[in-house]
Amino acid sequence: MTQYVRDIMTGHPVTVEPQTSVTAVARIMRDRDLGAVLVTDGDELRGLVTDRDLVIRSVAEGGDPERTTVVGACSDDLVTVRSDDELDHAVELMRDHAVRRVPVVDDGRPVGIVSLGDLAMERDPESALGDISVARPNP
Repeated sequence: MTQYVRDIMTGHPVTVEPQTSVTAVARIMRDRDLGAVLVTDGDELRGLVTDRDLVIRSVAEGGDPERTTVVGACSDDLVTVRSDDELDHAVELMRDHAVRRVPVVDDGRPVGIVSLGDLAMERDPESALGDISVARPNP
């Protein structure tokens, strides 16, 4: 049976505007237990930022995280998929571009994110990555 991106993606992605501070984004990630958020300008996808991006591209550079905006930390050379793309296409893109998360965009608007963890839970839930992906962090 053919699987589609919509079958496993995380829908209703959290988005932030490009001028949102790094500190505000980090707090959103902490409070919502997220590893990535999408950066949008209105309905237009501008980038994707991960917790690692915030550390490597912002905090490690020594800027003031209250004044540094997320646009400088986000990945803006994105590959995207549509929700009606076959899941195998998403896997191929992730492999070819060496990325762990791919925004899902329909009609020019971000509608979700598909991640390596989503794929692991769907395709090999007994794997270490599958186990880790479904586990809730200890407080």
